[in-house]
Amino acid sequence: MLEKHTRINISLPISLDADLSMVAKELNAKKSHIIARALDLYFDELDTYIADKRYQNYKNGKAKAYNLSDIEEIFG
Repeated sequence: MLEKHTRINISLPISLDADLSMVAKELNAKKSHIIARALDLYFDELDTYIADKRYQNYKNGKAKAYNLSDIEEIFG
């Protein structure tokens, strides 16, 4: 199944747009496809960063961990 797309407008530094144009030409790909792929990869990296941050919050007592019985009690 094809994923639906949305249109957004972004501003980029000229140098970054030049790099993007060069890569798009080299790969014979649309800039939007390259940006989407780059964001997918970046979000994977952010998942690790967020997990590390949550773990540090837990370790420092700023967040609580819940076990299955806690969850069952909260949500039934």
